[in-house]
Amino acid sequence: MKWNALLDLVFPRACAGCGGRVGDAAGHLCWDCQAQLPFVRQPYCLHCGDPVEGRVDESFTCHWCDELQPAFDYARSVVRYRGPVQRMIQDFKYHAAHWLAPDLMRLLHAGLQTMPEFGSLDAIACVPLHRVRQRTRGYNQAALLAHSLAREVQKPFLRRALMRHRPTGTQTHLTARERVANVHGAFAVRRPEVVQGRAVLLVDDVMTTGATLSECARVLKAAGATRVCALTVARG
Repeated sequence: MKWNALLDLVFPRACAGCGGRVGDAAGHLCWDCQAQLPFVRQPYCLHCGDPVEGRVDESFTCHWCDELQPAFDYARSVVRYRGPVQRMIQDFKYHAAHWLAPDLMRLLHAGLQTMPEFGSLDAIACVPLHRVRQRTRGYNQAALLAHSLAREVQKPFLRRALMRHRPTGTQTHLTARERVANVHGAFAVRRPEVVQGRAVLLVDDVMTTGATLSECARVLKAAGATRVCALTVARG
């Protein structure tokens, strides 16, 4: 009997989506919850990847990108922020469910493999937390995902490339334009030499409007990064 199967007999895995038995499915989602994953599919904004309903016969950019011109070259998300993945991310982010990191990283990796617009990438970075929030939470969920993805694709992980030197507070109830103003000037590059001349993949767990990712991309490019693409597990 395989070791993982033996562990399942002694300590059965509970599905992170529905709470039922995982059974013979890999990871922490049962087959039913895996079938419910709301993958982001075209049509979506060419720039930020925000999906739209209905039929679109040609490439387009959304109103937000046309108006605010995000600094990243491309941003993409793998699934929509709802259903099983929403519960997984909330447990991972707020309840220290670190065992879910491999499941979420596999989604990132699968997305990266199907996104040729990202091109060749030299290194992976993550959206940082302010030191006060990281001290309170005890970890940065984006860093855990980015580190795991970097190992999977064998790219350098620039753990401390970015720092958040100003707390920005929650952006839940802010408009897109208010979010842009809220994060402006909140980030800095610690060591410009580690990003100069590099194409950087910026990783986070959830993207809503993309204001935070855009601000991180802006300072990375100002520090010498040649290209910055953003990848998140989910799109809010």
